[in-house]
Amino acid sequence: MVKKRVGVLVSGRGSNLQALLDACADPAFPAEIVLVLSNVPGAYALERAERAKVATVTISHKGFPGGREAFDAAMDVELRKAGVDIVCLAGFMRLLSPGFVQSWAGRMINIHPSLLPSFKGLHTHAQALAAGVKLHGCTVHLVTPDLDDGPILVQAAVPVLADDSEESLAARVLEQEHKAYPLALRLIAEGKVAVDGNRAKVEAPGFGALVNPVP
Repeated sequence: MVKKRVGVLVSGRGSNLQALLDACADPAFPAEIVLVLSNVPGAYALERAERAKVATVTISHKGFPGGREAFDAAMDVELRKAGVDIVCLAGFMRLLSPGFVQSWAGRMINIHPSLLPSFKGLHTHAQALAAGVKLHGCTVHLVTPDLDDGPILVQAAVPVLADDSEESLAARVLEQEHKAYPLALRLIAEGKVAVDGNRAKVEAPGFGALVNPVP
């Protein structure tokens, strides 16, 4: 089996990176992480990568000459130098330029802590609590130039409890993120996703929504 080579973009502590690293540690998993790139020097996600003996690169966006397009071009150079096939955004807190997104179209995925298209942007758990929804969750989707948009690959749902705080709801969602992201990467790496407009059709027998029904 020829594994797909994955580059992961991170900005923070990297819990979703860890879920991907753990999945890729399985010899039967169809992908391997070959590069972790951060825009934040000293991000804890880099330590996770180093422990897993994965190459790391830091390119700070602060004061980067040439603006966002030049910064993205520098990232692109590193990703292509590492022979990356698939890019995963794992808590990467930067808006990407349209040119960069288009250059990785169909090969870049993101995880967002809500059931898209609801609650885009930041503070999704607060948004969910304020809206009074009974289900919340996470979404893994292909990246397009529009923020938190693009064909949906995997969603995981959790109940919103009457006494939930942002923190308790976030913790429940995060558990599902760590299941949903490796599943989505597997589907992309195995070539089981066909995109039709803004819909991603998963061509895998028995595949369905990943739902956590525990109250």
